[in-house]
This record gives sequence, C-alpha cells and structure tokens, in this order.
Amino acid sequence: MREIWAIFYRNFLNFSRDRMRVILTFAMSLFLLFVFSFVMKSSMTEMIKSPMNYLISGIIIMTVFQTALNNSTSILEDISSGFMKEIIISPISRWRISVGQILSSSVIAIIQGILVLVMGLFFGLSVDFPTFLELIGIMAVVGATFSSMGLFLATVAKSSSTFQTMATVLVMPLTFLSGAYIPTTILPKFLMPIIYINPLTYVTSVFRYVTMKMWNVPTAQLIKEGVAFNVHGFIIMPQLGFLFIILMGFLFFGLSVRKFSKADFSTIRVLKLKH
Repeated sequence: MREIWAIFYRNFLNFSRDRMRVILTFAMSLFLLFVFSFVMKSSMTEMIKSPMNYLISGIIIMTVFQTALNNSTSILEDISSGFMKEIIISPISRWRISVGQILSSSVIAIIQGILVLVMGLFFGLSVDFPTFLELIGIMAVVGATFSSMGLFLATVAKSSSTFQTMATVLVMPLTFLSGAYIPTTILPKFLMPIIYINPLTYVTSVFRYVTMKMWNVPTAQLIKEGVAFNVHGFIIMPQLGFLFIILMGFLFFGLSVRKFSKADFSTIRVLKLKH
C-alpha cells in the first residue's frame, strides 16, 4: 500500500501545484454553460422541466470524464523525465504503479467535478447532503472507469502525440453524442445506434437522474428528456446504464493493469519541443 500511496501522493501534489489546470477547467465549464444555456432556454423549456439544471449536471460529469481520461498523460510525462524508468527498475510491482496512477487520476477527476458542482450551486442547482454523497459515488465510478481507460490507451500509444489524438477522437464525438449538452432526443435518428452503445450516454443519464432527483418522474417523461431510453421496446433505465458503466470499469481496470505490467516503455516516445 505504501507504494500505491507514494504514486498517488506524487501525482496529487503535481496537480495541486498546477493552478492553471483548475482555472482552465472552470473557464471551459463556464464557457460551455454560457453557450449551451441559450439553446436550453430558448428551445428546451417545453421538453425539459429544469433546462439549466439539466445542462449543469451534464457539464459536471463530462468534466469528471475528460479529467480522468486526460490525466493519464502523466505516465508519458514520467517516461520523458526518466522518473518512470527509475520506478520500474525498483522492486515495486508494476500493478501497484498502475493502481496508484488510476487512483490519483480518479481522485483528481472527482475534485474537479466537485469544483464545477459548487459553481453550479451559484446558477440555481440544488443539492442536499445525501444527494451530494450519491453524486460523489457516481463520480468515483466514472473517474475510476475512464482513468483505467486512459491508462490503457496511454500504454498502447507509442507517443504522447498519438495518445492526445486517440483521446481527442474518443472525447469529442462521445461527449456530444452523450446528451450532456444537447438532449439525445433531438439528435438525428440515424445516430441513435451510436448513442445507445456510447458509455457516456449512461454516465450522463444516471448522474442527471440523481442530481435532478427524478425518482418519481414517470418513465415516459424520463424517455422524453433523454434520461431513460426505449430501444425497440426495451427500456434502459439509469440504474441499468450505471451497472453497465461499473462492468466497463472492471473490464478496463483489468486490461490497463495487465497491459501496464507487460508494456515495453522503451518503445514509447514523448514529443519534446525545441526552445
């Protein structure tokens, strides 16, 4: 456990010193809230009862997702600096290193999500303490799942530029097809198969379901708001979607730890800029 804690503490310390990252996260969240609020207020009031809370909840969980996925670049930075080589040749098991990386990325993603959640309170979002704890639990699952995916992609990638390209290819389409910013119910019908297999669709769904306290909302209304999904008569409720995310988390956790344990880091190149 000491080795895992050491990796976690180092990565968390690097994050706490990088104030610009926190500022940019806030700035991007405010920008998205500003841009998409016009859409929600102008055309979604009849479809969605609380359009601003609907949008804010989507922005919060997308912040957790993107932070968890992108934090895995720290592996490539450690390789570039020589730190990872020193760690690997030490008597520390590689699986402990990977667990430490996943744990630190998950916690950092949760913290970023909480900061955006606090920002949402100033825009009318209402969250009581039990709901807050439930949201933390969802953030933890999402953070661990996509931190594991990010570590897997970083290990597979042969350079930091390749990883960034892979992350961008995943993040952009999956985010906009998840319903985080625009309800999936207004997207073209031919995109529905992609939406149904998109894991972020269910991440957004369950987070929104808990944030907006939609326990007693009829299933028909949940489907109308893009929180539940009718797939040829089979209703996918938020709870079932969340179970899918948990299973996906276990899968990528196992894959990332296994791949990291066998990776040949001598073949990984990190782009260095000349000054």
